[in-house]
Amino acid sequence: MAPPVGIKICGLTEPEGLDAAIAHGADWVGFVFFARSPRAVTPAQAAPLAARVPAGGPRRIGLFVAPEDDAIAATLDAVALDGLQIYAPEARAVEIRERFHLPVWHAQGVTTAADLPATSRLDGLVIESRPPIGADRPGGNAQPIDWAITKHWRSPVPWMLAGGLTAETVARAIALSGASAVDVSSGVESAPGRKDARLIARFIQAARQGRHQRR
Repeated sequence: MAPPVGIKICGLTEPEGLDAAIAHGADWVGFVFFARSPRAVTPAQAAPLAARVPAGGPRRIGLFVAPEDDAIAATLDAVALDGLQIYAPEARAVEIRERFHLPVWHAQGVTTAADLPATSRLDGLVIESRPPIGADRPGGNAQPIDWAITKHWRSPVPWMLAGGLTAETVARAIALSGASAVDVSSGVESAPGRKDARLIARFIQAARQGRHQRR
């Protein structure tokens, strides 16, 4: 039997969504420290949310876009985080890992199988679609990649699939991509930045069932 699929609920902004992610067994919960995102939180807003995560609960991940060291340091002074998700060139992400001694997942936008990295100096990869032309935010912007391109990819480090996933699509995405972990944000929202506890529950259930379709 395939191991359980890892699940990350990202872009949490309020207790209800966080509590649902914890209650239904998410492996990671994510907080976005990027002002242009509708899911952005300040360190002061994120601190009490991170403190709600019980011992042994999901790992708390901070998402940063092209951050300065001072911004990360100020966030870590206020918020208990277990890892970082970084949107920046790989060399910069490595610098951040060495400076702060936390696991770093490196976000990679891809279009075709040729874009998938053969090497990595980081702890994990987040694979999603490239931002559309004219986008003012990085990441998949709720657009899925062609899930089949990762099916036979030999990732150099653990990786998770992100972008455009919902409770209705995640099982098929896992089956086609071979992903061992998935990352969702807008796909479990009732409005931009507002997580829906019922959608979180449905997504996690569907992703857990999706593991049985992996080969």
